[in-house]
Amino acid sequence: MFYLRLARGYRVLDLGRWLLTATAAAVVAGFLLRALGRALSDPPGAHAAASRLLWCLPPLLAVGWFAAYAARALPAQRPERMTGLTAAGAGPGRLRLLIAAEIALACALGAVVTLLVFLVLRNYVAGPALAPELGMGVPLPPAAPIALVALLPLVGGISAACAVPVDQALPGRQEPLRTRRFGWPLITAAALLTVGGTFTELYGLRPAAAYDAKPITLPADLGHTDALLLGGWATAALGAALLTGPLLAGAGRLLALGRPSVRRLLAGRGLTGAAHRLGAPLAALGLTLAVVLTSVRHWVAPGADGTGPVPAAEALLVTGCAVAAAVARLTELRAARRPTVTTLLRLGGSPRLLASAAVLRWAVAGLVLIATGGLTAVLGAAMLA
Repeated sequence: MFYLRLARGYRVLDLGRWLLTATAAAVVAGFLLRALGRALSDPPGAHAAASRLLWCLPPLLAVGWFAAYAARALPAQRPERMTGLTAAGAGPGRLRLLIAAEIALACALGAVVTLLVFLVLRNYVAGPALAPELGMGVPLPPAAPIALVALLPLVGGISAACAVPVDQALPGRQEPLRTRRFGWPLITAAALLTVGGTFTELYGLRPAAAYDAKPITLPADLGHTDALLLGGWATAALGAALLTGPLLAGAGRLLALGRPSVRRLLAGRGLTGAAHRLGAPLAALGLTLAVVLTSVRHWVAPGADGTGPVPAAEALLVTGCAVAAAVARLTELRAARRPTVTTLLRLGGSPRLLASAAVLRWAVAGLVLIATGGLTAVLGAAMLA
């Protein structure tokens, strides 16, 4: 109970993170329960239940991704809470469990609210339009909704527990921003994947292949494609995602080349130091935005059939989780950079100079994100053309 009292006192940022986690879990629980309701309404022998559950996998993974980054940013964001819990006798393992339990509790709250709404609507409150989505008129197995709803706190808690290093959960042991070099094997493999996937898709788009068969039907009413185009796009997208971190580090080194000004030097060194931590969330964000924008472009194109509300809601949820994960990582980086900023201010650095260096740093990071995400989006649009 004493640990719970120390964990209280949420600020606006803490409440926002908690409510975002609960809301995302509630939406994913709605997807899972809809899949259950449709499975109950389908006639015997229908095989669409598995595909509906697979549609729930991307938003479920997105919630786990956001939970991991939110949990990792918590010790850096609230060091006083970690200090209080440590003074009360909590060790590193217990601190990690407390952070994971906080994320799991938020996921459980959102999932339970959605389950209650689902049960209320099934009690003949919903209209005929929602009856097939809820499985109205069919007995509901008690274990099925409980098992589906229990996935949310399980995924959120495990993701949070695995994301928080034991040393980082202790106050005063936050990992400093150190410049880590990306290995040449990773850079070479990522470049080969990007170039190879791009040329593979361009080969599939050659004029002689205009009348080739396209037997693969894409989900969410995205049309048809063939294995060569889909494989080329997936390979190039994976390579572009893996290149995001090395490109950030390379851009930081380019800023600091020659005889840079103080602003360029601070921006370049800061970007190079943050590239190792910032690469993964920016890569996921760029890939998500590319896929979502490509899908939206296809849905609103003339002659397209559009799409239903479920794919659009899933695209919005996955995008929101990717953006929230990137913001959580930026919060963690800001907390890790705070001692350096304090030292520079004590040495006579101007706040305006530090602010302009930060703007330059994030402008270059935005250009890298546009380059990798833009390549993925262009190749995706060409695949769906």
